[in-house]
Amino acid sequence: MNTLEIAHTIVAALEDKKGENIVLMDIEKIATFTGYFVICSGTSDRMLDALADGVVDKMRETYGIKSNPQGQSSSGWVLVDYGSVVVHCFAPETREFYKLEELWREGKILLRLQ
Repeated sequence: MNTLEIAHTIVAALEDKKGENIVLMDIEKIATFTGYFVICSGTSDRMLDALADGVVDKMRETYGIKSNPQGQSSSGWVLVDYGSVVVHCFAPETREFYKLEELWREGKILLRLQ
């Protein structure tokens, strides 16, 4: 099981659930705790929950890997941690506030889907 393949599976799951502004970042050379971030936006609390649940379901079905979303959609940020890939589902205003892409700008953006 290749880590980049896992990251692309996550991106596909987010696309299937209509995630917006999906970004796949390689941060392997600048972070010790993970290799990739997958960041996306959802327009409502319900959508953030659906995005995170869609990732969890796809990873369990495809690779037999289990995880639980962390955070509350009402806070505007739900995270799913797979060790080598960390998924961030944001409300647009929360994403703009934390600016993870800017914070980790030394990483390499491998994919950006509007």
